[in-house]
Amino acid sequence: MADDLQLALEAALAGSAVALRHFAALAELPREMKKDGSVVTAADRAVEDRIREVLTEARPGDAILGEEHGETLGTEGRRWIIDPIDGTHLYVEGDNRWLVLIALEDQGEITVGVAAVPAQGRIWWAVRGGGAFEAVVRDARIVDEQRIHVAGGPAPALADTRLGVVPSWGREPFTALFEAADEREWSLQPALLVARGDLDLSLQTGGQIWDFAATSLIVTEAGGFYRGLDGRTVPGPGAALSGRAREVVDEAFDLVRGRAE
Repeated sequence: MADDLQLALEAALAGSAVALRHFAALAELPREMKKDGSVVTAADRAVEDRIREVLTEARPGDAILGEEHGETLGTEGRRWIIDPIDGTHLYVEGDNRWLVLIALEDQGEITVGVAAVPAQGRIWWAVRGGGAFEAVVRDARIVDEQRIHVAGGPAPALADTRLGVVPSWGREPFTALFEAADEREWSLQPALLVARGDLDLSLQTGGQIWDFAATSLIVTEAGGFYRGLDGRTVPGPGAALSGRAREVVDEAFDLVRGRAE
């Protein structure tokens, strides 16, 4: 549907508002540990609840898969994929780099992706075949929209490749890549920095489909390339690379896989 993007943006803004309210009162926010050792809070659940409310009201026949509440089945071959607070470990430390991620999967293909960075007042989105965009969020409105592209020119040698890595753990299998490339500090999710041309390559050392669904589409619609370390070019569980060009991603992939075999 033509207005799926508008619905995703509306849901992301609604979820962001809930997340920011909790973020402003971190000292009072209870924290728990999941079975996998990651942190979860009442804010994660409240944000997902609000996003689900917006999506279900508008698209009652669509399935929804969320990190905190699992999957509700649909009847239309369409599935919304939600990460209510991507980077909860950052969130609970008061770091402003956490995201709200929403994607739409239609007949098995990601067709819409939205990545909001509420504490920085910024939002990114993409529609398959329609390009990638970045904008400012001001007073709950999206303003100053601009189209974004990965860095241009020939693909750099790996030694000259600007690399961003997230999260800070799970790095051990990728030492060869860190030694070969130019690892940089990151102010935003590194895949978004690839999409806007500030990095050449992003490595996420682990995750699930909700960690990659939105950002993989934003990167590819900005002219870049996405690849999981399992070889797939569609989002799924595990580690994944996003790069300005297929050559950059393939070289990093071959290096990492070669050392792992």
